[in-house]
Amino acid sequence: MSSPGVPVRAWRAFLYADPAAHSLSPQMHAAAFAAAGWPGTYEARRVAPQDLPAAIADLRAPDVLGANLSLPHKEAALALLDGLSPAARAIGAVNTVVHREGRLLGDNTDAPGLLAALDGAGAPAGGLSVVLGAGGAARAAVYALRSRGQEVVVVNRTPGRAAALTRDLGGQALSAAEVPWARVGLLVNASSAGLGDPQASPLTPLPALAAGALVYDMVYKPTETRLMREARAAGVRAENGLGMLAHQARLAFTAWTGAQVPAAVFLEALAGGVQVPPRL
Repeated sequence: MSSPGVPVRAWRAFLYADPAAHSLSPQMHAAAFAAAGWPGTYEARRVAPQDLPAAIADLRAPDVLGANLSLPHKEAALALLDGLSPAARAIGAVNTVVHREGRLLGDNTDAPGLLAALDGAGAPAGGLSVVLGAGGAARAAVYALRSRGQEVVVVNRTPGRAAALTRDLGGQALSAAEVPWARVGLLVNASSAGLGDPQASPLTPLPALAAGALVYDMVYKPTETRLMREARAAGVRAENGLGMLAHQARLAFTAWTGAQVPAAVFLEALAGGVQVPPRL
């Protein structure tokens, strides 16, 4: 909680992103506030890159719990905060800002959120993992997978960014043509390809993967991307990013409030399985 001694009618939390209108986070956090018995609101706010410093400064208000950060702010916010968790510092990206009595602390719940989602999807433990992308989400994915001892390859349309990522976090940067796809048991799309466009794909055609492989697309809108469709057509299991979205949101909510709301509350809110109260 930002300032326990400050009486407020309702706490506030935000998502800062550009664009932000597609976000499903408000319905999840509305359900979480209701389940926890907290008076609170959560607003998805479009923040252009040049407006991020002022938006971050707004989080110091005494009734603000914090914010989630999404594209394109996860790396740009680092220099604007008062402190970073070990994970956020190592990853070099922040997706959760926690307000503590005037100080803003950056954390990264994407990494543990991804691992929880992969566990729920029955991702294979062995084999080679490939991460597509080199931004903040990709950095969280590589950090998470490497923390479990996974062998990781990063593929990005800008090879220099993939190389910089692997220098920081480990793994190997390769072009798509260089990847030994028959060894790949997990393919994670951590790029924005497919976001809002069901015909876009970060990798087409989909190469033949190892038996029992899983394609995990962090994109969740549309709920079935072209990458997922092509995977399923090839007999490969595919999941969208809703599980990761729910788990990272649960961890962020706990960081803000201390309340332990079950992941099912977030997942059911995404599926429309709960009726959330009107926003205060």
